[in-house]
Amino acid sequence: MTYAVKEIFYTLQGEGANSGRPAVFLRFSGCNLWTGLERDRDKGPGGCSRWCDTDFVGTDGTGGGKFRTAAELVEAVARHWPREAAKHVTPFVVCTGGEPLLQLDSALLSAFEAAGFAVSVETNGTLEPPQGSLWLTVSPKANAPLRVLRGNELKLVFPQAGAEPERFAELDFQHFFLQPLDGPEAARHTQAALQYCLDHPQWRLSLQTHKWLNIR
Repeated sequence: MTYAVKEIFYTLQGEGANSGRPAVFLRFSGCNLWTGLERDRDKGPGGCSRWCDTDFVGTDGTGGGKFRTAAELVEAVARHWPREAAKHVTPFVVCTGGEPLLQLDSALLSAFEAAGFAVSVETNGTLEPPQGSLWLTVSPKANAPLRVLRGNELKLVFPQAGAEPERFAELDFQHFFLQPLDGPEAARHTQAALQYCLDHPQWRLSLQTHKWLNIR
């Protein structure tokens, strides 16, 4: 298949269990919950499109483009990893979007494994992942069908009407994170998430440190 990629860049993972870890971000184009276009800001299930802060439209970002094979895309990702400075470190790629599982298939996952990459996937959980070794982060959205019921971390934007934490507390994940909903009421949402974690110790607070650090 041809892979449509918005951008590829090297940075630190800013949130969740891998927060602070150097990674190459592979942002795929497209999402199955909304178009990413401003005219459709009110059309995503549960209002997720109103607070989505990611540009996943097109292939015009840094390192973006269309890649005809898995090998071609893995080679492009590998060029962003500082191999000479990290000879004894496993290279790490974060596949995100939009919705990466629209495009991440077994051929691409196998190609990353063959190149020595550890692979992380950030998904909305509405599509099944390919078989293989990966770190699976699921971020459920209200009123969207959740089909991925197990993984490494469940990272829930909070608060969301219709996606309250108790709906997911019995699922099979290693880590459970609440991430405060950004926007004009971010401070209030952060305090609410903090208090919820204190009252329900199964949950941990995930802050978007990349925004505080002003990095991508």
